[in-house]
Amino acid sequence: MIWDRTDAFIIDFTVEAEHIDELGHANNAVYVSWLERCAWQHSQSLGLGLEDYRRLDRAMAVLRHEIDYLAAAYQGDRLQLATWIVDSDQRLKMRRDFQLIRPIDSTTLLRAQTTFVCIQLSSGKPKRMPAEFVEGYGKALVQPYPLEL
Repeated sequence: MIWDRTDAFIIDFTVEAEHIDELGHANNAVYVSWLERCAWQHSQSLGLGLEDYRRLDRAMAVLRHEIDYLAAAYQGDRLQLATWIVDSDQRLKMRRDFQLIRPIDSTTLLRAQTTFVCIQLSSGKPKRMPAEFVEGYGKALVQPYPLEL
């Protein structure tokens, strides 16, 4: 695969009948659920699951999605979705990039960015990231691209 970055966290899945809309391809809203699934699985792999969120009374909530739909996915397609943590202020905000590929023809179907904000679960208000988030998500933070001269 030709990933946009190295050191990707990757999930594999198959497009199912329930993902298909009236136009015969995966509905654009389904892609958002795939992004969420990938982000959660990555968080869990970093040791930050739902139990940790509840214990810490904190969560990383979606502030913004930016999605470029580049090609359609169809029922039965086997896909790979990669994510990288590309930015964090280590206080409130963090950003992930995503890339969705159909391996059989190496087509990139989607590129997306999601900005998250740390909230206090009990109030729903923005709240500083606990040390566990800074450390856990920080270890997955990828280096920025080098500047071209």
